[in-house]
Amino acid sequence: MKSLPLLVVTAATLTACANAPMPPNAQTVGESQQPVSAVWQCIAQRWADRSQQQVISQVIVANNQAMDVYVPGQQPPNGAAALVRPSWSGNSKTWVGFRPGAGGGGDASAGAADINACL
Repeated sequence: MKSLPLLVVTAATLTACANAPMPPNAQTVGESQQPVSAVWQCIAQRWADRSQQQVISQVIVANNQAMDVYVPGQQPPNGAAALVRPSWSGNSKTWVGFRPGAGGGGDASAGAADINACL
């Protein structure tokens, strides 16, 4: 199977706080003991392999400490995305949520199996 390249958009938001409560409009998908980098890369690769489309990942906090992984065909900043953040619960390393796109684009169930496989 041909592996598609992943595009990482570097747009670090210095005012963002990785340990803040759940981002607005996000639905919690789950938590993982894996580090943020392993989880977002897994989600991006699974979506790229499944869709055979380019997947965009956007840096939210410097050093890849928080990432948004956009559903194939969705674009920053308002597209549907998996939100991968350090966990603030203390029970895990990584929290993952899903944000539907502006105007309702994207559905959490569409990529839930791929997201859950990466947790």
